[in-house]
Amino acid sequence: MSGKKAGLVAGAAGVLAGVVGLGVLAMPAGAGPAPVLPKVSAEELVQSVLTTKSMPALAGTVTATNNLGLPSVPGLGQASRFLGNGTTNTQVWTDGKGKGRISLPNGTSEETIVYDGATVWDWTSSNNTVHKETGGPDKAHPDKPSSGEVATDPAQAAKQIIALISKDSTVKVDGTATVAGRSAYEVVLAPKPTERTLLREVRIAVDAETKIPLQLSVLANGNAQPVGQIGFSKLEIGTQDPALFTFTPPANAKVVTGDAEKLAQKKPDAAKNLPEPKLVGTGWDTVLVEKLPAGLLGDGDKTAKTKDGQTFDPSKLLGQLGKRVSGPWGAGYQVSTAVGTALLLDDGRVAVGAVPQQVLIDALASVK
Repeated sequence: MSGKKAGLVAGAAGVLAGVVGLGVLAMPAGAGPAPVLPKVSAEELVQSVLTTKSMPALAGTVTATNNLGLPSVPGLGQASRFLGNGTTNTQVWTDGKGKGRISLPNGTSEETIVYDGATVWDWTSSNNTVHKETGGPDKAHPDKPSSGEVATDPAQAAKQIIALISKDSTVKVDGTATVAGRSAYEVVLAPKPTERTLLREVRIAVDAETKIPLQLSVLANGNAQPVGQIGFSKLEIGTQDPALFTFTPPANAKVVTGDAEKLAQKKPDAAKNLPEPKLVGTGWDTVLVEKLPAGLLGDGDKTAKTKDGQTFDPSKLLGQLGKRVSGPWGAGYQVSTAVGTALLLDDGRVAVGAVPQQVLIDALASVK
């Protein structure tokens, strides 16, 4: 398979992460008596989340639990940990001034990402390979070491969700909670009656002292428990060892160097010609739609590789995660979870959202 085709196929399979969307964003509040805190309005807490520019200096463990109901898929490396049901712990550190470190354990191997203020270092222990990129990974949020495939920062996740749904929600403060040993307010956003969504509410625990989000909970209709989890299970706010934010490649490591902006300018023509994904609808009804090359997931040359070098067949992957569907709107695969639905059609059209199938079908009509 050509490099261009493999990249496009891998990208299309990556769209599956979008069906998780709002789902891998939930973590129930800690047990124990609710702390007594001064009264504060929901508007104040929402504004504090939206204006958060960076995390303070801290060390913590972010625990993510996925209850989406998708089967575990072998051969996808780290991505399979977040698609299949289960719990993942990620170690995070920030210096409060833009530098950061993330450690992603994966069985007997580990991925370490360090942003030292000028360079992103991404080391995978299984193949002893280091990817080095100059410049900030996210200029708007330099405290986030890597945009990555999975959100490891509850503050950034909460900010994105609030910006998307707040105008179409009723918002209130629903008591207090203890999260990772810290007192927090619980803010609840619920869809207005006109919204067509599979979700019931989004619950955000905001730290009473720093006003940063400590955890984000999403609950779906028909489910008593959160359908996914992300939030701090351990947290220590304070100055961290500066050595954590430097990186020296291990002995005999293969170092691959590339500037993110320069690499983006050298995209293959096929990738350059792809239209940008667009959002159809607003708030809880928002659907992400895109048009990929026809036959990308349905021809006979379908082998692609994950970041860690493992090979997979996108067509078989979709068959494991979902089912074949067809109608006047086309034919392809439908992947359904407790929090959303994805349609990936043979003609290249893709639609993903925290909505029922019909909302996706309506949105696909806007993609030619």
